[in-house]
Amino acid sequence: MTGTILLVEDDARIAEVAQAYLERAGFRVRHVFTGREAMAILLTEPAALVVLDLMLPDLSGEAICRELKELNDIPVVMLTAKSSEEERLAGFALGADDYIVKPFSPRELVARVQAVLKRSGPVDSGTRLSFNAQQLVIDDRNHTVTRRGTSVRLTALEFRLVFALAATPQKTFTREELVDKVMGHNFDGYERNIDSHIKNIRRKLEDNPRTPEFIISVYGLGYRFGGVRDV
Repeated sequence: MTGTILLVEDDARIAEVAQAYLERAGFRVRHVFTGREAMAILLTEPAALVVLDLMLPDLSGEAICRELKELNDIPVVMLTAKSSEEERLAGFALGADDYIVKPFSPRELVARVQAVLKRSGPVDSGTRLSFNAQQLVIDDRNHTVTRRGTSVRLTALEFRLVFALAATPQKTFTREELVDKVMGHNFDGYERNIDSHIKNIRRKLEDNPRTPEFIISVYGLGYRFGGVRDV
């Protein structure tokens, strides 16, 4: 497999197990103990994905994730003992592509990393969708979204969520269906995390996130795309 996985974990025992399983699956893995080490490396050496502990001895994992998403949208899998629903939702709100709670299955970690990399890769269909007389253009040939000619910066996961909704305008999708489409398979308990991603998308995409034009809530069910597709 191409690309390096950067493992940011201050527990040597956990890091040893995670690295061994990832390398056995064919990944190149570089391990660091601190957030500052991770940021120094990522400024000069790109990584395919970061496996990120949140409770590090120097910087918080949340701060690192926020900076990574601002700089280069590197896929991030959070690996942490923070297990409450609020903490998981906060992680996804920061742009995490997946969230694994310790203690964890190393085999599941490998599967989650593989799934994130698969859905973060280039899209091959070459579909270009435009709505409301070209006011919104979604182009999966180059993973771009433009709103009135201005680029909208979405994470890879946010793009796939927008594209999944926009590909069938006016169709209502349940949260479970969207998790299936965006994450590749249904992760138990992750349905409500879609709400965090929708909130981020609306903040970036809509003129007024409180009265969205495109990403419409269908209360008690899920979401639908409200734009009118151009012919």
